[in-house]
Amino acid sequence: MATLKALVVDDASFVRDLVKRTVRQRFPVIETTDAQNGRRAQSLMSRTVFDLILCDWEMPEMSGLELLRWMRQQPQYEKVPFIMITSRGDKDHVVEAVQGGVSEYLGKPFSPEGLSNKIIKVMGRRLKDAMDRSGKTMGGPADAFRESATLLTQKREPASPVPARPGVSSATSANAGRPTLSVASVRFADSTLRSVVKDITLTEVRVIAKRDQQFPGILDQAVVDIEVAEGQVARLNGYVHQLQAVDKRQDTDFVSVTIRFVDEDPNKLEDLSRFIARFRAGS
Repeated sequence: MATLKALVVDDASFVRDLVKRTVRQRFPVIETTDAQNGRRAQSLMSRTVFDLILCDWEMPEMSGLELLRWMRQQPQYEKVPFIMITSRGDKDHVVEAVQGGVSEYLGKPFSPEGLSNKIIKVMGRRLKDAMDRSGKTMGGPADAFRESATLLTQKREPASPVPARPGVSSATSANAGRPTLSVASVRFADSTLRSVVKDITLTEVRVIAKRDQQFPGILDQAVVDIEVAEGQVARLNGYVHQLQAVDKRQDTDFVSVTIRFVDEDPNKLEDLSRFIARFRAGS
């Protein structure tokens, strides 16, 4: 029977489900509740006292940082562990979270082991005692989505271009008279797939990548980094929906990967819409 309560806060339902699954399987004494943004989390926290908060940073209505600052002003939450799960891994954002009273900071993407270690660290003796009383041990799940399906975005590193292939769509550079490839960096827990955009909508993107790279599995989570404007990168959370050979032969050099998006943040969807318009104009 669960004796501790955790609140999982993220605007993507697929992410919330994976976090809850990891917590449930590793720590059966922790009961999980979820919220789609900071405002909803605030409402739940006002009615129920939680023992642990696992929260994304970038969300509509109220961000994770705003929720953290509010939480530390409430007497019942002054010392409750708060783990910030985010792609914002640069020094300034880490400092901002620490100043807000964060207990631990976990960058995306991350593995179930990484999440579990953070929970053990912040919960300490209280978690161990609860597990001991229940007769449970720290579990090692083998869930349906696989532990390789990891949680999301990471700050963007420059993506290496991949060679052009005939038939791959391109976008037109604003500063050049010739078409240039729309390069996408697709990130997983242990690898980054260098690819070019073949097609993109508000719900999914299909990219083409050389076969000699490390490929993910179906339902593995990913982040697609796309430069939507000069110096501005959209980090789009999603999961692998389809893997398919580009050519009808076993020794094909290229693989098509379809990523379904899970983001519900209106700002990200606006960035994506702008990129789609530019992509269509240059195709």
